[in-house]
Amino acid sequence: MSVRTRFAPSPTGFMHVGNLRTALYAYLLAKSQGGRFILRIEDTDQARFVEGAVDVIYQTLARAGLRHDEGPDVGGDYGPYVQSERKGMYSEYAHQLVASGHAYYCFCDKNTDEPAAEDAAPSTGYDGRCSRLSEEEIRRHLEAGAPYVIRQKIDREGVSTYTDLVFGEITIENKVLDDQILLKRDGMPTYNFANVIDDHLMGITHVVRGAEYIPSTPKYNLLYRAFGWEVPQYVHLPLIMGRGEDGQVSKLSKRHGSVSFENLCAEGYLPEAIVNYIALLGWSPKNDREIFSLEELTGIFSVSGLNKAPAVFDYDKLLWMNAEYLKAMTPEEFAAVSLPFAGAVGERFRDRWPLIAALLRQRTGKLDEIPEKIAFFGELPEYGTDFFFNKKSKATPESGKAVLNDLIPVFAGSADWSVEELNRIMSEYAESAGCKLGAVMWPVRIAVSGCMVTPGGPGEIMTILGREESLRRLETARAKLA
Repeated sequence: MSVRTRFAPSPTGFMHVGNLRTALYAYLLAKSQGGRFILRIEDTDQARFVEGAVDVIYQTLARAGLRHDEGPDVGGDYGPYVQSERKGMYSEYAHQLVASGHAYYCFCDKNTDEPAAEDAAPSTGYDGRCSRLSEEEIRRHLEAGAPYVIRQKIDREGVSTYTDLVFGEITIENKVLDDQILLKRDGMPTYNFANVIDDHLMGITHVVRGAEYIPSTPKYNLLYRAFGWEVPQYVHLPLIMGRGEDGQVSKLSKRHGSVSFENLCAEGYLPEAIVNYIALLGWSPKNDREIFSLEELTGIFSVSGLNKAPAVFDYDKLLWMNAEYLKAMTPEEFAAVSLPFAGAVGERFRDRWPLIAALLRQRTGKLDEIPEKIAFFGELPEYGTDFFFNKKSKATPESGKAVLNDLIPVFAGSADWSVEELNRIMSEYAESAGCKLGAVMWPVRIAVSGCMVTPGGPGEIMTILGREESLRRLETARAKLA
């Protein structure tokens, strides 16, 4: 049978990077083997349903490039692909388990305290009292119309062992398993039941999910065997950890920063860079490369490269990787992706944006840095005469004053206002004055930008600002130094 994997998120909000990594590995596993990648929406928990969350799932997968072969929006032979639309079939399977003795009706009030019986096996779950009801008691409850759930009946003796493709052979003591609810009072299945039914009916061969499901897997396997179905292969993924400001490592959460794909994109990380980085959170390629396209990842992915140890989400590493992606763009590509982040300055200088973008491409880690980098184009910031000191360039306020006094008339009289001509004027002046070029460019940079660090030199800045604004700023600086 060809490999079939699925990504089965719950529509409860944004897409956490852990969810996206699960989707990515499921996609890579299927595509690397010529198989199919399925999207299924698991909305059985209606209390946690968030309006618009399904659209977030679609948009995230599309932006990440993870195109599913089957799903609610594209159809397929195993639909419907939304669990709430499959509600009718789960009841049939749950009652089938009751008939075979692998499940039972539970009439306990959900608000009633359910202490473990004195002779019950150690468990944090339900004590199984309704599994001990007589046939007569069960019939009486049903005829009276008493509400019930259907619970899985688990033998607490012995152990359960299964093989995971990442963690190897795993053994769980049955005494820690509880009689989980399969069908709720409203007829909706629980996640733990519906995912087994759906995975079987949809022909899923490999279940890719987080390591937190390792302890629950024996209960799923018992369900497969109760129905006489083949158990799929499991690929449990290591946890993703985050490092706090105190250096302590713990499970990745909001306190570690933006942990949703949507927020990372909003901060100016490229979707391709995010996907590339997430691919390396728990998986190691066989070479030392770190930059991969999705197509390249598909070609080299192997489950054998997945690690058991938790991975630490490193924002510095993601920032480096994103910068590499930005640098690799063509000037036209960078100008297109950066303009939406440029704010009011970008709108004001839209006709000159390709010139500004060219200065930013090699100097930007993520796109939300851009407004701060280019704010001086929109408005000259306040600055003091101390800005004209620069030890490396041997520049001082006094030397800056002389430079501006000499160069302003030359700039004003130049018919050519190009980067090349402006730089030529400054170079020839430095040569004739017998000083370093930096001692000339530094005061001009400060005058036209009001910043000690700028994307591009004074020639580029003056070209973008234009003649009139540049000369106005130069005169302002000269007056400040006077």
